Amino acid sequence: MFGRCVGMLLLAGALLSLTGCNTVAGFGQDISGASRSVQRAL
Repeated sequence: MFGRCVGMLLLAGALLSLTGCNTVAGFGQDISGASRSVQRAL
């Protein structure tokens, strides 16, 4: 049950981020920026 909730939240987050950028390239840049932020935080 917990895994399903986490999966749904990740899917919803991915869909929201896709609506925030106009192209697939923009989505890639968003993901890269998010991963850099996470790496700096760790």
